[in-house]
Amino acid sequence: MPSNRGVAIKIQDLRKSFGKVKALDGISINFAPGILHGIIGPAGAGKTTLLRLMLSLLEKDNGSINYYIDGKEVEFESIMPDSAYMPEKQSLYADLSIEEHLKFFASMYGLDHQTYLDRSRNLLEMTRLGKFLGRQTGKLSGGMYKKVGLMCALLRAPRIMLLDEPTNGVDPISRREFWDILNDSTKNYITVIMTTAYMDEAERCECVHLLEGGHVIGSGEPRFLLESASVENFDEFFIKRDKGNG
Repeated sequence: MPSNRGVAIKIQDLRKSFGKVKALDGISINFAPGILHGIIGPAGAGKTTLLRLMLSLLEKDNGSINYYIDGKEVEFESIMPDSAYMPEKQSLYADLSIEEHLKFFASMYGLDHQTYLDRSRNLLEMTRLGKFLGRQTGKLSGGMYKKVGLMCALLRAPRIMLLDEPTNGVDPISRREFWDILNDSTKNYITVIMTTAYMDEAERCECVHLLEGGHVIGSGEPRFLLESASVENFDEFFIKRDKGNG
């Protein structure tokens, strides 16, 4: 049976370059288990590269990424079956309905029929997509499309979920609903790590890790970081930093 505890991750001196471009230049971050983490930063900060390295989709140049469950270090391969990844550009099948996607992923995850019924019923209630079960995903709005992707990720009841800019291009109402789903997920002790370039979303996270130019420029509770920098929000945080470096 899968653990009901979230995954902790410790990253030390992580480096990754693409030619002469240093995407990550020696970053160190601790991701505590079972809470909602935000990786915040502008385009080119290294957010997507970090997620792909954590998932072993890229090979690091240097540094270490260690995974822990209940304080015990584990190999990434052992938690892969309980990990979910939602890339920025999802690859759902436009001609398949929402229900067909759920059944497809249930089969891929090896879920028995009753588990599938229970989980899909809860997810459809959370996302308010129950009345659209028969609609093809190619005919969904951007927000609904993203929520289908999130449902497919949550269907396997993961210990850890990595989301790459999941609210990018989503309307404000769907963004709010998306965040409600993410907050519900951490109640089940799922470790959620998401990237975003929307600075207003940083304050919705329990812990944020601010990236800029491949460096970590701050980590901690959002309110603590804002108070320490004597600013009201993270837009001001980055503007103040840019002026200080100017």
